[in-house]
Amino acid sequence: MSKKVLIVDDSIYMRSLIRTALEEEGLEIVGEAKDGETAIDLALETTPDLITLDNILPDMMGFEILKVLRDQGLESKVIMISAVGQQTVVNKGKELGASDYIVKPFTSESLLEVVNRVL
Repeated sequence: MSKKVLIVDDSIYMRSLIRTALEEEGLEIVGEAKDGETAIDLALETTPDLITLDNILPDMMGFEILKVLRDQGLESKVIMISAVGQQTVVNKGKELGASDYIVKPFTSESLLEVVNRVL
């Protein structure tokens, strides 16, 4: 059975890039969200194995989304994705339960490496 993935990013370009890489790897994309509210609804509805979560969204921070999902008992693996690679930001994501952290820009290869490690 293939793993289910939810992609959260406000950039259609980034969502498309991530979707293409993950589908080529045989993963099932169960949804895409461009904002936090949609991300939370989709995550709770589809209970994906993995969520790729952009940290800066129009309506809320990825950290806030992660906290809400954890408070709701969702145990999906989460890979935070952000243009900000400061160690404090990375540490905060990991404290909240993110499995890993990818800094933009990244290659499909490096994304898949992290995804395969996390799953």
